[in-house]
Amino acid sequence: QVQLVESGGGLVQAGGSLRLSCAHSGRTFSNYVMGWFRQAPGKEREFVAAINRSGDSTHYADSVKGRFTISRDNAKNTVYLQMNGVKPEDTAVYYCAAESTSWRAVLSGKYDFDYWGQGTQVTVSS
Repeated sequence: QVQLVESGGGLVQAGGSLRLSCAHSGRTFSNYVMGWFRQAPGKEREFVAAINRSGDSTHYADSVKGRFTISRDNAKNTVYLQMNGVKPEDTAVYYCAAESTSWRAVLSGKYDFDYWGQGTQVTVSS
């Protein structure tokens, strides 16, 4: 079983930065594609970013491209989401997720993630 624990959420002003972390335990971290999703109040959960097993390929939602950066440290079993130039519409609960299937599927927009963290709140004030 895989356990995921997010941290780093909080309150930030529009235009500011925040870095989320997600610690992975239970199985071999480098076997998993990792992703970040978010859910705003009254909205469905949406894809934000994903990174392949080795960390040399990434994929982003259009809404965050150029502002957010996903990265991973396989030695520390941790995935990160660096959020720069945040906007009020980025306010949401952010979830870390792990998937053991194909990176190609993720690139085609098929997000079949197996494991999820409990989420961390990010609030952007205007």
